Amino acid sequence: MKDFFYGIQELFVDVLFAPLDYLRELELTSWFGANMMSWIFMLIGFVAFTYWMMQLAKYNANNEEDKSVSGLQHHGRQQYQLLQCPQHR
Repeated sequence: MKDFFYGIQELFVDVLFAPLDYLRELELTSWFGANMMSWIFMLIGFVAFTYWMMQLAKYNANNEEDKSVSGLQHHGRQQYQLLQCPQHR
C-alpha cells in the first residue's frame, strides 16, 4: 500500500509538476520568460473583451434590444407580493 502512495508522489512531483519546476528555475534568469503564459492569457482576455464590447455597441446602435419596461412590471409585482407578510395581504 505504501508503494501505491509513493507512486502517486512520483507521478506528481517528477512528471506533472515538472513544467512548474522549469518555470520556477526560469524566473531566476528571465522574469518575462517565466510570465509569458500570463501575458498571453491577458492579451487573449483583452481581445475577447474588446470584441464583446464592439458587438454590444453594434446591437445597441441597431436598437435590436427590447428595452420596454412592460415585461418587467409583472416580475416586479410578483416579487413584491412574495416579500409581503401574509397578514398584510
